Amino acid sequence: MKARKWDEVRKELFTPEQIAESDMRVSIMSELIKARNEQGITQKQLEDMSGVKQPVIARMEHGTSNPQLETVLKVLAPLGKTLAVVPMESRSAV
Repeated sequence: MKARKWDEVRKELFTPEQIAESDMRVSIMSELIKARNEQGITQKQLEDMSGVKQPVIARMEHGTSNPQLETVLKVLAPLGKTLAVVPMESRSAV
């Protein structure tokens, strides 16, 4: 049996929309973690700065929650980040 790559299996299991949503979440959370680490801020400190409880931040960063947009913005603001609406890349890349 030939081993298949994750991208091949993923395209069989999920719709293009589900893949795009997952990729977007990973991208947002990766930027959040990167900004927090670059600034030397702990999750507890980010709780104090944002008003979002540390366990919620941890679940966001681990990808085990589906946070509301308002929560994401509250966490990003003290890190000097926000979200932007920009033109989508070619759908064929998905």
